[in-house]
Amino acid sequence: MSGNGDKVVLKSCFDCVKSIESVYTGGCVAINKDESRLFTTCNEDIEVLDLSTGAKVAELKGDTEIITSFAVKPDGTHLVAASRSQLITIWDLSTFKTVRSFKAHDAPIITMDIDQTSTLVATGSADSTVKVWDIDRGYCTHNFKGHGGLITSVKFHPSKDKLCLVSSSDDGIIRVWNLKTGKCESVLESHVSVVRSIDFTQDDEGQHMITAGRDKVINVWNWKRKSLVRTIPVYETIEAAGLLAAGTEIGFGNKNTRVIYSGGENGTLRLWDMDSGEELFVQTKELNAKHAFVSVLYLPQAQNLVAVTNDQNLLFYGVTKRLERERQIVGYNEEIIDMAYVGRDQRYLAVATNTEQLRVYNTSDLNCELAYGHKDIILCLSVHSGCSIMATGSKDNMAMVWVVNMSAPANRRVTCVATALGHTKAVGAVCLAQGAGCPFMITGSEDRTVKMWDLSPLRAIIDNPESAVAAISESGPIKLRSLYTFQAHDKDINSICVAPSDTIFATGSQDKTAKVWDVATGKPLGTLQGHRRGVWNVAFSPVDRVIATTSADRTVKLWSLSDFGCLKTLEGHTNSVLCVEFLTKGTQLMTTGSDGLIKLWNIKDAECVLTLDKHENKIWTLAKQQSEEFVATGGADSTIYIWKDTTQDEIERLHKEDAKLLEQQQALDNFLAAKDYRNAILLTLSLDQPHRLLNIFRDVMTAAEHRHALSSEDSADADDQDAKRAIMGTHAVDEVIGTLASDQLERLLGYVRNWNTNGKFAHIAQAALYCILTQYTSKDILALPSAKDLIAAVQPYSERHFSRFDGLLTDSFIIDYTLHAMDSVHPAGMEALTIGDSDSDGEL
Repeated sequence: MSGNGDKVVLKSCFDCVKSIESVYTGGCVAINKDESRLFTTCNEDIEVLDLSTGAKVAELKGDTEIITSFAVKPDGTHLVAASRSQLITIWDLSTFKTVRSFKAHDAPIITMDIDQTSTLVATGSADSTVKVWDIDRGYCTHNFKGHGGLITSVKFHPSKDKLCLVSSSDDGIIRVWNLKTGKCESVLESHVSVVRSIDFTQDDEGQHMITAGRDKVINVWNWKRKSLVRTIPVYETIEAAGLLAAGTEIGFGNKNTRVIYSGGENGTLRLWDMDSGEELFVQTKELNAKHAFVSVLYLPQAQNLVAVTNDQNLLFYGVTKRLERERQIVGYNEEIIDMAYVGRDQRYLAVATNTEQLRVYNTSDLNCELAYGHKDIILCLSVHSGCSIMATGSKDNMAMVWVVNMSAPANRRVTCVATALGHTKAVGAVCLAQGAGCPFMITGSEDRTVKMWDLSPLRAIIDNPESAVAAISESGPIKLRSLYTFQAHDKDINSICVAPSDTIFATGSQDKTAKVWDVATGKPLGTLQGHRRGVWNVAFSPVDRVIATTSADRTVKLWSLSDFGCLKTLEGHTNSVLCVEFLTKGTQLMTTGSDGLIKLWNIKDAECVLTLDKHENKIWTLAKQQSEEFVATGGADSTIYIWKDTTQDEIERLHKEDAKLLEQQQALDNFLAAKDYRNAILLTLSLDQPHRLLNIFRDVMTAAEHRHALSSEDSADADDQDAKRAIMGTHAVDEVIGTLASDQLERLLGYVRNWNTNGKFAHIAQAALYCILTQYTSKDILALPSAKDLIAAVQPYSERHFSRFDGLLTDSFIIDYTLHAMDSVHPAGMEALTIGDSDSDGEL
């Protein structure tokens, strides 16, 4: 909103400036060698992301089949991908275009690796074969057979001289292939289950190899002798393991310790001493976190381990910081259920999805903070006006209060400080008081009851959110006490909203009613009846004693808090209206619906002034900044769109256009006064003012006719003879028409077509048409983009006068650019323009 003083400027324009979409839906993940780009599998495509910001750089479109594996060349120039179609596709990462595709195996490719020279790619398939391909030339150099099951892992030896490839299959057998001889030189049979990872030491040119798998052990091998050195029992299914760079400072053991990292079904990273088999460190699993690790990537430059979880998140842990979580990239959000802006500058967006994690996005760089605490899906959230205190409700029958401090170190930015346990079913609605100190919280549940919770024990934390972590770390979250409980509705409670004064609150329910209650006592004050289906959302006006409700009956209703009567009903959505917010000092509403539409309403006249259509499914939630500069929407399409209020920009643009138009109109008047017909006609065409151009032509032709009548007795006047010979009354106008640009000519022909339908203007239209036909070739006219529309009909005029256009048509027809049907040409138009013999001039 913008304005001077108390003036309210109604919003009328919102532009989508950012989106938070799915970037990873499970499968392969890779990072290029210089650690600048992240590559993820997203359904049938591969997303290319900027690793520092998480922003999408490009999308590599697949062949409509799911991507099964891919790898990036160490030199970063190409990406090799395989899909269920059994095709290998090579992408140029400078242009993000396909270089070539070819069929590789008789079954899907499960794993692949590219050698250090970026020349060869090894592919392991479900057909039990391993093949090696020349990437740039696209042909197979080796075809290794011998495994008895599907190939689960392949890895090139790091030495350029040895030219060896190691592969494993689901029976636990590891084979070493010599690329020079094309034969298997060793078979290693120590694992008893699927081998998921193979890696080599770099400090001794690969003299040791580690292998890890689902048999819950890590094996260390002497590469030269192909013998087992030791087995490290890890007591969990391992999905990823590898070696840290030699000399990495991890804070455990001595500097020369060679460290193995591992991750698997427990969802924690563990570090091991390769030489002794001792466990150096294990992460503490986060509260109520249910994820497992399906892959772990090592970034030696950033000293990060990137754990890929089975719930499609990428967690970045600092190797030198005791494996503390530094950053997260959320790959997939499922349905967006609820959202709210948080943080003192409101750059962050708290999001509830179909998971037990609370997600807080930085809208500047799309990095995401994950907060664990709930045991089941979070259904709703509410933020205090100070934007540092937040409440959530979940299917675990519990509500939680959180402190948000985004300036704190990573992993301490969102802290659960209190829990509210008492409902017997899922908590589907929650609202915090908005006044100073945030004294209470209201919750509503599927058990149809409403509870008020005393937040006074949190006063010290609420007044000083920075102290939350220290205050809670020792004792744990505070258990809140409810002040009253009552049954509010006959069906599920969908929404709760506390009035700005904190004295009353409203509830909306599936029982088709909304009710207003006294905060202090919990007693009912009134019932809002009138919706024909369940009420999805309730919201109080920030300035008036008015409440808005949305319903599955496709309407929005405004109610008076004085007598609880319906003031207005807004209709326009084609399906359930799910969410509503007051904007612009209570003079406007924004709503979202199951029809995927966002609508902006002026309350005074109940008019919908803007409809935004970008979502592909129902929009469950709408969040606004307190400044109302940005609003965010999210829904069942798993996408969050951020919209910016560009009303003021649009107003300024229109003002500039109006000022420019006034200047052009003045310039046009000046041109006409000076009889500068060239600039006058060109400016009129650019302004798209056909009536003004018609008047110019009419004035010029009328003046010419008048001069012709006056000079008829004196035919020796050269000027009058020139005027007589000019088609449009003066050679200056004829010359302008004969030198128009193609877009200007196209526009003029469109005007002529319309003028010719009116008997008053038909003679001017025919004169202009004749002027065009005598100065442009058939190729010029046929080259116009809308030539087919303009050449819509033909008429047997006098063929000999248009013989130069014979090539356009057959028989005795010539082009007519006037109408889609010549039958509608006004008769006066035919009579007004007489085309004489070849040795005479046209006469008006």
